[in-house]
Amino acid sequence: MYVSVNIVAFGNERDGFSEDNQQSSLIWSYLGRSALISETESSLLLNSANHIRNPFFTEYQACVFGNVRLVVHDCPLWDIFDSDWYTSRSLIGGADVIVIKYSVNDKTSFQELKDSYVPMIKKALNHCSVPVIISAIGARKNEVPCTCPLCTSDRRSCVTTSEGIQLAKELGATYLELHTLNDFYIQKYFGGVLEYFMIQRLNQKSSENLKKRKKTQKCHRVKPPQLEQPEKMPILRGEASHYDSDLHNLLFCCQCVDVIFYSEDLKKVVEAHKIILCSVSHVFMLLFNVKSPADIRDSAIIWTAQSLFAVNNEVFPVPSSGSSCNSPVRVIVKDSVFCSCLSDILHFIYSGTFQWERLEEDIKKKLKDPEKIEHVLEKVKCILRIPGKLNNLKDCRSHQIKQLCNTSLRLFFNTPVLADVIFKIQGATVPAHRAVLVARCEVMAAMFNGNYLEANNILVPVYGVSKDTFISFLEYLYTDSCCPASILQAMSLLICAEMYQVTRLQHICELYIITQLQSMPSRELASTRLSIVSLLRKAKFHNSDCLSTWLLHFIATNYLIFSQKPEFQDLSVDERNFVEMHRWPSDMYLKQLADYRNYIHSQKCYCTVM
Repeated sequence: MYVSVNIVAFGNERDGFSEDNQQSSLIWSYLGRSALISETESSLLLNSANHIRNPFFTEYQACVFGNVRLVVHDCPLWDIFDSDWYTSRSLIGGADVIVIKYSVNDKTSFQELKDSYVPMIKKALNHCSVPVIISAIGARKNEVPCTCPLCTSDRRSCVTTSEGIQLAKELGATYLELHTLNDFYIQKYFGGVLEYFMIQRLNQKSSENLKKRKKTQKCHRVKPPQLEQPEKMPILRGEASHYDSDLHNLLFCCQCVDVIFYSEDLKKVVEAHKIILCSVSHVFMLLFNVKSPADIRDSAIIWTAQSLFAVNNEVFPVPSSGSSCNSPVRVIVKDSVFCSCLSDILHFIYSGTFQWERLEEDIKKKLKDPEKIEHVLEKVKCILRIPGKLNNLKDCRSHQIKQLCNTSLRLFFNTPVLADVIFKIQGATVPAHRAVLVARCEVMAAMFNGNYLEANNILVPVYGVSKDTFISFLEYLYTDSCCPASILQAMSLLICAEMYQVTRLQHICELYIITQLQSMPSRELASTRLSIVSLLRKAKFHNSDCLSTWLLHFIATNYLIFSQKPEFQDLSVDERNFVEMHRWPSDMYLKQLADYRNYIHSQKCYCTVM
């Protein structure tokens, strides 16, 4: 029998702002140097959600201990937990050993790991005992590396040993400090611990296989009837995210525009939306009075806003007609060179500030003078600046810009700041922003753009859905993520998504329901008050064909449980026929099992299988 060991590694051992892109990774260094490894191969695999925002992970395959297959998934970006929780959960669920690595000189990434992703890992490891290794990599800059747990001399700039040990305690993990990726730390230190857990896991698998073989060898006089595996259930494929493209397309339409940029000679340059600009820049927050100078407390941001832009509606005539919404804010761009590239800069902002290299190329094509190119790029960096954070990047890359610019539409979710529409639902009010709704939902785009009352009204009533469900729906529109608390809440959210024709959210809810039902033990499935037939009815009524088909297969696969429940009688004739045809175990198997029991009883011999 072919034995394998699966290792999953999360995190990036490189410094967040390091310019050394050729630095070897911990995993690749181990595979290349260990004497136990042979036939190493690597292949770059794209995440199931095929989209530019989704992270890549590297898969390595090798032989270890002679004939044991070693499979390693190295995930350097933590974004996999945000963009595709289903894949990240599957990776952790199939892991024999988990490695979490970080750079001791990247305090920001460590804090993000501790606050955002450790709770997700703990939740995924709730029902399994997988050994975890936490590797703190690198020598603390400008100081002699210190391993004293009480050392606090580098607490501000580096990750201390005590912080790493505390993180290891939270996860029940083994903590290692690797000051450099040389032979000693890779082979003897890290490799020794990793190989210990690998051997431990191989022994466990060998013991389990031996027990299975012993069970099958007992009672060999007359073989019991063979129970075939149930039919494979239909596989639901997740839909790729189009969050960035939705917001980027908003720049091309004229709907919900509330900002117009002009050159110094009062020529119209481009239209935009406050909510998108403020979601990525404190400069625009200051410009549109979302925050005050006292809130920001950063002179560089204040100077950038004052030197680049001027809000002046007095020099423009008031429009003779328009909607009930306020007239767009007129902003004069003081810098003529920056103004000539403003359209390209807004394309960069609306695409999620991830495509820095493309912005550089577009500006270089438009401006031939290197000094002007550098001038414009520096202004963009100033716009993306975070208050109190030094902007000292010499050679920016997309992932570094992402670290600098960590604001998002989540800041404006369910808040009255810049809100231009209020939903009234179940006696409560929920503020929102038309630009986000129009970009993310075609039904709302038609509702706010057509001959409907909602197009001109600030207060919009919502019927047929609960307040909590509608807020969860809006949260998905703003953040492109959702996390239902239960199967029933996921079904309610699926119904709301079908009402507004947001298909990707429907698929996410379908996957959540299926995952929860698949993980439910038989005893819990038999005693639960959750009606699977009721879920089937709702799935069919709201055009969720994939989920309804899967639920029918689920009932058929668990036939012995559901056939004893009163709700089984509520199935239609066609549904009952489908379940009887695909039931597991089959009626023929149960008859063979009864005959086998009678034979064993007549022979008066004891069989452990029974």
